[in-house]
Amino acid sequence: MRPKKLKETPDMFRSRLDQLLDPKHPLVKMANEIDWTIFENEFENTYHDTMGRPGKSIRLMVALNYLKYTFDLIDEAVLQGFLENPYWQYFAGFEYFQHQLPTDPSNMTRFRDRVGDKGIELMLHALLKTAQDMKVLTAHDLHKVNVDTTVQEKAIAFPTDARLYYKARERLVRLASERDIKLRQSYVRLAREALIKQSRYAHAKQFRRSARETRKLKTYLGRVYRDISRKATEFDPELRHYLYLTDRILKQEKHSKDKIYSLHAPEVECISKGKAHKRYEFGVKVGMATTSKGNWVVGIQAFTGNPYDGHTLTKTLEQMERLTGKPAREVFVDKGYRGHGYTGETEIHIVGTRKMKKKTRTFRNWLKRRNAIEPIFGHLKSDNRMSRNALKGTEGDQINALLSGCGFNMRKLLAVFLLPDFVILQLREFIKILQVKRLEYGYSFV
Repeated sequence: MRPKKLKETPDMFRSRLDQLLDPKHPLVKMANEIDWTIFENEFENTYHDTMGRPGKSIRLMVALNYLKYTFDLIDEAVLQGFLENPYWQYFAGFEYFQHQLPTDPSNMTRFRDRVGDKGIELMLHALLKTAQDMKVLTAHDLHKVNVDTTVQEKAIAFPTDARLYYKARERLVRLASERDIKLRQSYVRLAREALIKQSRYAHAKQFRRSARETRKLKTYLGRVYRDISRKATEFDPELRHYLYLTDRILKQEKHSKDKIYSLHAPEVECISKGKAHKRYEFGVKVGMATTSKGNWVVGIQAFTGNPYDGHTLTKTLEQMERLTGKPAREVFVDKGYRGHGYTGETEIHIVGTRKMKKKTRTFRNWLKRRNAIEPIFGHLKSDNRMSRNALKGTEGDQINALLSGCGFNMRKLLAVFLLPDFVILQLREFIKILQVKRLEYGYSFV
């Protein structure tokens, strides 16, 4: 059922939060700047009109997800912090201090699934719109952007053949037990012994013995797989799904395409970015666009199928225009985008190519600014939960990437709100002066 708006009963014996809190606190200022009605108008359509109990307040759920990715917390920790922090409660729309949890942690997962990646993209759009309304993200900042890709790793163990065979056999044995399928042999004890020996032999660099134990685990898995295929009378969707995955695991080899690396996350891809310290990463490729001046995340999305970097450029720029309302004039990318095939009006500059060396000094300074996108990836992974994605499926990859961008932009907005008001006014006047100078003399400021 559609959620009811957050309304609290007036209490003359309790003080309101706006009377207790510091009005200059960044979260208080930010709560007053964001247009929360955008979410209520868009997300109400995802609820049923009459069936079910009323959902939780939309502003509450949006605020909790903002706080989660801003401060790098799990769902349970966000709710615990909400219970202790009155500024978080004010940000979520409450008028009085709350002494009980507003919702269950599982409802945050259901809310993300309900609104989907389009709804999460709206949350990123709302933060960018707030920055534009406050004049900290100007139209001039959107003229020049940097674009690059990284890997968002999935929360899985490092995939090895032995562990994959063991996990698949373990899952099939459990499914057979739930469906009263009597197996000829489950290999619980033998498989455990083989897995322990395999890891020990591999650690001691006795690779022939380690490979022998791996073959044993594959044999045990094949026997259980064939036994269930013979004896099962009905193949429900779950059993059919895991039998299909097991069949692919048994058939895949070292150089096979579209390999399975995890049972609970079969969408995981093996991506090599040429890093010396980490040759292979297991997850999904993420493309991001940031402003060359100001380092605002103006576009971020996950790309399944491990596409070539240049083929992600068009979609990244389209998303930026969709979020900010304005297209970029110039885009700076690295050599991985050569042969991108982009046919739009935006001018693409590939850093490091020979023809770029003949440009002016000011333009070369803008080329150097492309490197500013690299530490943003580091902050997204270390501070905004993009290092290990625990959300389910390909949609979870998309949602986690978008929310990481929300968390990064929200931290920037909070830093802006920390500045005194007179400093913000001076910055706005300084920006206006720079724009006038640029129009008069044709200067370009870095």
